[in-house]
Amino acid sequence: MTTLLVIAKEPRPGRVKTRLTPPFTPEAAAALAEASLADTLDVVARAPATRRILVLDGRPGRWLPSGFEVVAQCAGGLDERLAAAFAACTGPSLLIGMDTPQVTPELLTVDFAGCDAYFGPAEDGGFWALGLAAPDPALLRGVPMSTPHTGAVQRDRLAGLRVRDLPRLRDVDTAYDAEVVAKAAPGGRFAAELERLTTEAR
Repeated sequence: MTTLLVIAKEPRPGRVKTRLTPPFTPEAAAALAEASLADTLDVVARAPATRRILVLDGRPGRWLPSGFEVVAQCAGGLDERLAAAFAACTGPSLLIGMDTPQVTPELLTVDFAGCDAYFGPAEDGGFWALGLAAPDPALLRGVPMSTPHTGAVQRDRLAGLRVRDLPRLRDVDTAYDAEVVAKAAPGGRFAAELERLTTEAR
């Protein structure tokens, strides 16, 4: 069984999803971020795991379901924060972000038998998931984050390991991303919140 980690920011206006503004207000962008995070945590809660950990920048809110340990993110760049999240794990671990509310329990049901790592590429050139059978923070430190080449560099760091690739998913960064992801997961909170905000704006 695997430890599932979600790295996230508290969904507060002006601190999350800033690339959604415009067309959305900071408050609307935060509402979308909260819906995305809630959908993600719900999926993680339904996926098989020995531990479920939320690695959080900020404070928990009403969106946090039961069954999660909450760990504060460390200081430093995203590579350092991801490395620290894995450093807290002692066995097979899979980490995802809060920006892919279309993720499913099936995608997170991983088996490390005969496998050292899982890698989930993102449409924007990053990655939405990284799994390590033996968590090694050094595999993440120094990887340039938030660039079109982040995923390629991180994938190269796994050279020499037996890697299974997960499907490519789209992160929600822009308004266009939000529309595409909502269509991919029409029954979730994220899609409902996007529809509500879009209707109000008409």
